Parts: sequence; structure tokens; C-alpha cells
Amino acid sequence: MTNKYFGLFFLINFFSISIFAQQVGKSNSTKRSEASTNLYKEIFSVDSSLFKAFNNCDTSSYKKFFTDDLEFYHDKGGLTISLKNELQSFTDNCKTDLHLRRELVKGSLEVYPIKDYGAIEIGKHRFYHRTKEGIEKIGGTYKFVHVWQKKNEGWKLSRVISYGHD
Repeated sequence: MTNKYFGLFFLINFFSISIFAQQVGKSNSTKRSEASTNLYKEIFSVDSSLFKAFNNCDTSSYKKFFTDDLEFYHDKGGLTISLKNELQSFTDNCKTDLHLRRELVKGSLEVYPIKDYGAIEIGKHRFYHRTKEGIEKIGGTYKFVHVWQKKNEGWKLSRVISYGHD
């Protein structure tokens, strides 16, 4: 009879502990999920603002998105070091007749946290250029990795890797 009660007691405790563990797991998973969703929304927003400035050749807004020690790795263009050099490249590009426009490829964006630093943004983007006749044509779809640093004044892009250019 004692074994019968012990077995029943054991089963009740086992199921209680299992249910409790599942609830704790769901709670932690929900917290992680909310944090990931919030981070994704923040990076998506800052990415959109950065490229709004890019698309409009708005140098004063564009420069606010970068750290001074920026490193920009481009598989065809090479390495650009410093915000100053990136701004020069950006200004030179805006003076051409091609007028580039960047568009994020829907569904391609991935965002991951970097502990005590910021976030990694990975995705694909499409660039368009305008012909001399004013017609916009696709230039290509490329891959990118952005490393964002969270600073007191907001998100700053510290490292850029742009690749997959033919």
C-alpha cells in the first residue's frame, strides 16, 4: 500500500515539476522573443533612415549613422577606413549622373544581438541607377553585413561588409 501511495506521490510531483519547467521555459522564451523583436524593429528602422539619407544624397543626415573609425569592406571597391573617407566617397557618388537608390530585399533581413555592444544586421539589398534619360534600372542585388554599435546618441554603424557583386 505504501508503494502505491509513493508511486502516486511521485507521479504528481513529476508532472508538477514538468509543468512548472515548461511554464518557466515559455516565459524565458517569450522574453527572448520580445527582445529579439524589439531589436529587429530598431535595426530595421535605423537601416531605413540610413538609406533614406543615402537615396536622397543627404550628407548631413548620412554621416550621423557612422562611427568615426568606420571600416567599409567592399568586395569590388576594397577597404574604406574612416567616416571622413566614406563621406568623400558618398559625396563623389552623389555628384554623378547615375543617382543610386537602395532598396532592402523584403524578407531577407536578419538581426542578432552582440552582447554589450550592439547588433549584427545581415541581408540583401537591391540597387537601382538612373540613366541619362531619367529611367531607373536595376543595378543588381547584393549581400551585406552591418555591425551596429549602440551609443548614447543612438545606433552607429561601425563595420560594413558588402559582397556578392558580379
